[in-house]
Amino acid sequence: MFIVMGTGILGRAVFQAYRQAIANASKTGVAQEAMQNAVRKAGKAINEQEARQILGVTEQTSWEEILQKYDKLFENNAKAGSFYLQSKVLRAKECLEVVYRSNGTPS
Repeated sequence: MFIVMGTGILGRAVFQAYRQAIANASKTGVAQEAMQNAVRKAGKAINEQEARQILGVTEQTSWEEILQKYDKLFENNAKAGSFYLQSKVLRAKECLEVVYRSNGTPS
């Protein structure tokens, strides 16, 4: 009987502590900070114009030429050890891939 009562008391204490932690987090702005971080990350997506500048292509450039530029830039930055530039080149290719797919042109 004491074990059952002790378990019930402990369970309620854990539940109350959890509720208090959530209340404290919302008061200190932890939840708001997490939301702001998510908005910042979403704002880092590149647009079509920036993607074209990164890869050095125009709207008239074929998809095959874009892939050739991508491969060259990605490999050059792999050799130079610039993960940041590699990721920018990758994001640019991904952005343009979406554009070209919506036009029905990538293979």
